[in-house]
Amino acid sequence: MSDFKRFTPHLNRRSFLKTTGMAGAAALAGSFSPFSALAADGTVTIADIGVGDPGGDWTKFKAATGKDVNLVSIGNAPSAVVNQLLAGGGQKTFDIINIVGGMQKPLAEADLIEVIDTSKMPNFAKNTYIDTYLAEGSPGFDFIGYDGTLYGVPTVLQADSFGYLPDKTGEIDSYGAFFDPKFKGFVALEDNYTTTGQKTALYLKANKLVDIEDPADMTPEELKNVIDFLIEKKKEGQFRLIWSGFEQGVNLLTSQEIYVMDCWEPMVFVARDKGVNVEYASPKEGYLLWAMAAYLVNNPDRSDEETAAAYDLLNFMLGPWYGAKITGMRGYMTNPMAAEYAAAHPEEFSKEEADKIAAIDARVKDKFAYGGTWQNRWPTHVEAYEEEWQRFKAA
Repeated sequence: MSDFKRFTPHLNRRSFLKTTGMAGAAALAGSFSPFSALAADGTVTIADIGVGDPGGDWTKFKAATGKDVNLVSIGNAPSAVVNQLLAGGGQKTFDIINIVGGMQKPLAEADLIEVIDTSKMPNFAKNTYIDTYLAEGSPGFDFIGYDGTLYGVPTVLQADSFGYLPDKTGEIDSYGAFFDPKFKGFVALEDNYTTTGQKTALYLKANKLVDIEDPADMTPEELKNVIDFLIEKKKEGQFRLIWSGFEQGVNLLTSQEIYVMDCWEPMVFVARDKGVNVEYASPKEGYLLWAMAAYLVNNPDRSDEETAAAYDLLNFMLGPWYGAKITGMRGYMTNPMAAEYAAAHPEEFSKEEADKIAAIDARVKDKFAYGGTWQNRWPTHVEAYEEEWQRFKAA
């Protein structure tokens, strides 16, 4: 992997809050208390969107380092992430934030995250998936780097689509299911323009319903056409609700309140574990490709010893046990050592679990080979995205 150059942040906090304030303050209200993130000495605090937790089991990390892990919840909407760090006290209470990547530009320019030193993570060099999918100069690099500088540690790779209940719908292979009158009132969309908005744009472009050059980075006019389409469907009663939060998404599937849902694949895994027959679609239009990134928060109060512990946790999250655990639990591809580790450690992973981990790893590779559109967490016209998404929600 090529060397990463350093970048000097230049966007101040005041201008950033102005940019993100439209939706961020509302998203922050009632969702986060800085006191919930406070941890005792010797503990690394990681804010996670709900899928990076290996079932609460950090014993291997503690055995290796003597440090505990305090995992707290954080939202995944771009403006909410920034506001939690700035206005919510997260910058001084979080050591790491583990979210969907692609947030380097705003976070770095607001001086909220640190440049990553890969020499402090031996497992980084062992992860060949980084060069394969996230190399500098490729679309995937935008999930971990900015302007040639590395800011994010890739913990998972995934290609998203949507979940559905085949007993209610039959087999589905298109995002058109979101808008099919047959499922009117039984569709749920995520409250996130980087997922719902971009998947809708991919569908409209692939089916030649709207002229869109790049679903990942639309012009204001293209975006307006997409939102107009969504508003029309919303007013027709197509969507039951707009969901936000991992648990809410899982509950919608397990209650079978909806039949088709724009969601994350781990929600499908949890719903299946609860006995619900749920499928994750293979849409003919392609997938929403992305990587999760763990960012080292620029915490001015953190000591050198605490920073070293944070790097130890980042290295652990790039390791084979954590990778195997997350792959098996969440359905994500993690690192090339995960499947091999699971197969070689029957005392920790049964043969059934190891086979499942290997199958997931192979399936995600096939998804990336099929392609689609890379998710864009901070599009060129981000203010227009924020405004248009609020227009959709308010309609």
